[in-house]
Amino acid sequence: MEREHHLVPEDKLWQRYLFRVIYRSDTRLGKLFDIILLSLILISTAIIMMESVPQLDKRFHYTFLILEWIISIFFTAEYSMRIAVIKNKRHYIFSFFGIIDFLALVPFYLSFFFPITKYFLIFRMLRMLRIFRIFNLLDFMNDGYLIVRALKNSSRKIYIFLLFLIIFSVIVGSLMFMVEGGRPGFETIPQSIYWAVVTVTTVGYGDVSPITPLGKFFAVVLMLAGYSIIAVPTGIVTAEMRNKRQNLEKVCDRCGNEDIDDDARYCKQCGKKLA
Repeated sequence: MEREHHLVPEDKLWQRYLFRVIYRSDTRLGKLFDIILLSLILISTAIIMMESVPQLDKRFHYTFLILEWIISIFFTAEYSMRIAVIKNKRHYIFSFFGIIDFLALVPFYLSFFFPITKYFLIFRMLRMLRIFRIFNLLDFMNDGYLIVRALKNSSRKIYIFLLFLIIFSVIVGSLMFMVEGGRPGFETIPQSIYWAVVTVTTVGYGDVSPITPLGKFFAVVLMLAGYSIIAVPTGIVTAEMRNKRQNLEKVCDRCGNEDIDDDARYCKQCGKKLA
């Protein structure tokens, strides 16, 4: 996720003025613009949800349609202005927020050809992430970056754990198929694996349950194992977050690089001497 406010245009006064209004919230007009933007996102999301209710859609269909057009035209103009006023347009278009802004527009235009895609407009809710910047809650956003980095660095361990879980579920599901002897819910190995996954994750829908004493014994073992299995990825991510938190102060002042070794004296990205 890229920082989005450091490419101020240098050419024209109107570009610098619009840049400050659109990308920053340090002026009354800029904060008003952001609050209007967030309000329209909430209204658009509410419309999408109400359209899925047949009674409401039948009664207010044209009202919803008009509001969708107005809001989508506003978002299209806003997206165009964001590209027009920034110095490095490619940076914004392919940044985290740039991609989110684009995804918030595409479903509206796709719905002309594929009506069902309009419900993907719910992705506009992701634009609410800007609320952290608007109300000066960037410390919360930094915590979000910390979680993302911890998940990324823990990905190999989590992949291995998921592989083990898949193997475990397949084996247990196959055993239950043999134990239950094709009873309802266990007619096939895939159905038995479905039961094993639901049980080991402690979801427990209750739509399928074993009948035989041996099957119930396997179910008890699987349910008890489920609690310990859930704790594994939690511990992996928590340990990684603790390590990242300890090294959080090691950030390059020039480029913002946070991938800095403990014994590093210079930034590996820009070469700046570290404090």
